[in-house]
Amino acid sequence: MLVITSRRLQSALMLLIVTVPLFACASRPENGYLTPVAGSSSITAEHTILVATTRQRDTRPGTLFNGERTSSLDYASITVSVPPTHVPGKVELASSAPGKPEKSFVVRDADYLDSEQAFIQSLNAQLAQRPPGSRRVLLFIHGYNTMFAEGLYRFAQVVHDSKAVAVPVLFTWASRGKVSEYVYDNNSATVARNDLEHTLRLILASNAEEVNILAHSMGNWVTVEAFRQIKISGDLENTNKIGNVFLAAPDIDLDVFKAQMRRIGRPDKPVYIVISKDDVALGFSKFIAGGQVRVGDATNAQELADLGVTVIDLTNLEGEDASNHAKFAQLTAVGPELRTVLGKGLGQSTAQRQQSAAGTLGAILGAPIRIISGQ
Repeated sequence: MLVITSRRLQSALMLLIVTVPLFACASRPENGYLTPVAGSSSITAEHTILVATTRQRDTRPGTLFNGERTSSLDYASITVSVPPTHVPGKVELASSAPGKPEKSFVVRDADYLDSEQAFIQSLNAQLAQRPPGSRRVLLFIHGYNTMFAEGLYRFAQVVHDSKAVAVPVLFTWASRGKVSEYVYDNNSATVARNDLEHTLRLILASNAEEVNILAHSMGNWVTVEAFRQIKISGDLENTNKIGNVFLAAPDIDLDVFKAQMRRIGRPDKPVYIVISKDDVALGFSKFIAGGQVRVGDATNAQELADLGVTVIDLTNLEGEDASNHAKFAQLTAVGPELRTVLGKGLGQSTAQRQQSAAGTLGAILGAPIRIISGQ
């Protein structure tokens, strides 16, 4: 028994070491990386992101929020610029704070919003700048081991690369941004599910015509739990506004997910699960969970599809990071093509159309992908 335990600990440490490169680049954007940077906007692209968060405010300059929990939702509006040298799928971080707009993602403007009324007013103001028929919202929920600035910059990359015309809203829960804080992060995600439900209700009650949702990693636990709570309550208005729901690399026990879906019911809106069977970070999570398969690295995609979702399998796509945990970010680089494919009703397509759609996207990404839908 002692030998087995020792081997399991060694395996966990090896997985931990391998997983670190996903999050630990030359410099992680913490203190000072959100200090507004001046400069000509003519050489960069800018995106104003609205924030709803369960994180505590951080008094350190250029930090805004830390990884500790707060008892109530807080809000902010932050404008991020993307450098002209940006490579799709990547987040160019500065080697030292706050960075230069010509070379890295930087903040141009940042303000706290002191109430949910101010948050909704800002959201409606942005929606009003778009013509009728294009008043959409994209809501993003980040994953485990994510500092506030990392979630913000990753979302800016997603918005930019996908050429989304939607108003971007970031829901960021209290992750401490440390590999060793998995349990804390998991509990923080659970604490945040009521606040995500409230945020979703606020957005659906806004002037948005459509609300699309993208969750990554442990952020899927928050998201699916929020939908489960809404289903139990039975009183969600404006459900017709919900558009596409993307669950990328879900860090959820497969059996738990099945139970959640039994409560939620077969979705009447398109739900897409992005998986990769070589996801090292989810391998680490699987080890911690006693060998229980995670949804994001499920070996049987058809088993997921039978729940009424569409599975996009990126196993054969080479990841930009050592852990293969952020492949969804590469998928955003084919945003216009992906929207065209989804617009054809992929979830209800024949196997032949699914194969054709996978071929189209795979040709652009440079690797074969699989698309599997439940009937």
